[in-house]
Amino acid sequence: MTTEDIQKINFSVDKTNLYREEGITDLKVASIRRMVPILPDGSEDGSRSPIFVGATQLMSPEGPVPIQASIQAATLEEALEAFPEAMRQSLSQVIDKARQHRHEEASRIIVPGR
Repeated sequence: MTTEDIQKINFSVDKTNLYREEGITDLKVASIRRMVPILPDGSEDGSRSPIFVGATQLMSPEGPVPIQASIQAATLEEALEAFPEAMRQSLSQVIDKARQHRHEEASRIIVPGR
């Protein structure tokens, strides 16, 4: 990457889309990030709703499998209630992608000498 390329990169901060990140955990399974909308002065922006993102990890024979999903909720209490189903749906998607990848790998034809 050249100096000219670096100068073309837009590093401007979108001051209309700022969030403060808070982490909530039960120290067992659940990890929830609450993204609180804020104004450029750091005060909360009451005109926008918080964003919740849940995360956990499951152990597999190959090692930990991270699971993450957006949680549709307006409050932390709602996010805590919605967490299990959001993780189930995300895990289902991860399993589907793994099966699809395994199927694609198995269907590859390897021709010797090419």
